[in-house]
Amino acid sequence: MPNNTNQEFKLLKRMIALKTVFKVLVYTVIAFIVLKILIDGVFNDDLAYGISDINRQFYLEMVAKKTEVLLIAFIIIFAIASYIVLNKTLRYMEEIVGSIDKVIKEPDSEISMNSDLVAVENNLNRIRMDLIKRQNEAKEAEQKKNDLIAYMAHDLKTPLTSIIGYLTLLNDEKEISGEMQKKYIKIALDKSLRVEELTNQFFEITRYNLKDMPINKQMIDISYLLDQLIEECYPMLESKKLKIQVDKPSKIEYLGDGDKLARSFENLIKNAINYSYNDSTIEINVKEEIKEKRKITLEFKNKGNKIPEYKLDKIFEKFYRADESRESSSGGSGLGLAITKQIVELHGGTIAVKNDDEYIIFTIVL
Repeated sequence: MPNNTNQEFKLLKRMIALKTVFKVLVYTVIAFIVLKILIDGVFNDDLAYGISDINRQFYLEMVAKKTEVLLIAFIIIFAIASYIVLNKTLRYMEEIVGSIDKVIKEPDSEISMNSDLVAVENNLNRIRMDLIKRQNEAKEAEQKKNDLIAYMAHDLKTPLTSIIGYLTLLNDEKEISGEMQKKYIKIALDKSLRVEELTNQFFEITRYNLKDMPINKQMIDISYLLDQLIEECYPMLESKKLKIQVDKPSKIEYLGDGDKLARSFENLIKNAINYSYNDSTIEINVKEEIKEKRKITLEFKNKGNKIPEYKLDKIFEKFYRADESRESSSGGSGLGLAITKQIVELHGGTIAVKNDDEYIIFTIVL
């Protein structure tokens, strides 16, 4: 889009310059012809003799210095024609500057310009629409962020209330059985872990700025990286009686940022765990292709409720959660998939999601 816009403006500048030169030349030629007619037609010999008694000296000066007179007249008319044309060109510039100012101050108002500036008008209206779109997206993102913080503040209050309640019971009730003490401590611990998770999400939202995300590449083994991540997720898998089935080469070397890629893979694994049916199997398939260009494909498949088609296009947007229930204990900050997408793209790769029968499939291509 920017290249096309630059080309259009270059063509516009050339068009204005050519029109200016053409008009100056046309006006000058016309003036020259008119003067020629006046001097050779009106001030001809017959007329000159007729008026010679009145002002013979003036006639002689005009005829004798015809070339000088024509030159002076040519210069004067050229200057006047140049002024007229350049003045019109400056009005074009004023109109362009005024329209740009209008785009900034009144983006909702459509730009209308002189017919000679139709290319500029179209570009400014396109810029105006892009500006409106970005402003709306910024407002929507800010609203989502504010809503999410409000939801998370509410979710923080719930486990904290439980923690305080159970700890108060343990402190005040002296004759609680050992079994009940263990139960209350276990509940308080679970709620504390939930508070820690929500707090981490708050930090993630606060420092969220993917444009500043640095990438430090080094040679890593993707297969080994996945093995580590799966092992770390064992407690989460056990809680939902899930299994992970992995089909991958024993070793895949790749030049990338191991920490960032680990974060993106972990986000997809946790997403699969959170939204899988209990007692089901998550599949991770990794393939390496070497044709004209080396390509590594990672596929994360889990059985779960289908993602509605209208949500598939939005699922990688920041602060967007496919599970819109804010009461969900598994609900994240809405940043995990957005961060995953950015990390993959910073490595020159792509990520996509689709429904396939009873499976939800995320595919990364590096």
